[in-house]
Amino acid sequence: MTNIGVLAARPGAFAVFLLYAALWIIFGNGRDWHSLATLATWGMTLVIQRAGHRDTQAIHAKLDGLLKVHDDAKNSLMNIDDRDAEEVERERAQVRTS
Repeated sequence: MTNIGVLAARPGAFAVFLLYAALWIIFGNGRDWHSLATLATWGMTLVIQRAGHRDTQAIHAKLDGLLKVHDDAKNSLMNIDDRDAEEVERERAQVRTS
């Protein structure tokens, strides 16, 4: 599921959205208010997803930099974002108790 969110934050998702919206308006009933509201909601969702992804990546980059320079930090934490959410929660619980 995380990979879908990452894909939705890529610029290609906006190209797919614009193509779909153009086809919906041309060939479908895309000129009524319900269709326009649906397209606007979908477009705003992509914008919000992109901004959230950017912010998350910035935080991860900062934390990676801090972990890299701190002598007591565990190197295993540098790659924690590649794990599933459940594994991350287990790691966080271990860090809190140590």
